[in-house]
Amino acid sequence: MSPYGNKKKNSWNSYIRKKEKEHLIATGEMVKDPVCGAYIDSDSNITVRDGKTVHRFCSYDCRDEFLKRIGKLPEKTGGDDDE
Repeated sequence: MSPYGNKKKNSWNSYIRKKEKEHLIATGEMVKDPVCGAYIDSDSNITVRDGKTVHRFCSYDCRDEFLKRIGKLPEKTGGDDDE
C-alpha cells in the first residue's frame, strides 16, 4: 500500500466527522458553549437559565465564568488560597 493511502483515508474520515458534526449542530443535537466555543451535546446537564434562554456548558468552569460575566456569581475573595 502506498504511503498516501492512509493520508487519503484520514482526510476522508476527517471530512465525514466534520459533516456529522455539522449535521448534529444543524439538527440541534449539539450546541455551542457560550464561553469557550466548544460544541457539546444539547442534553448537557451543566446549564444556566437566563430568562427564557437555557445556556449549556462543557464544564463547571465555563458555567462559572458565564455567571461572573452576567454578574450572577461573585468573584472569589479572601480565604487561604489568596495569600
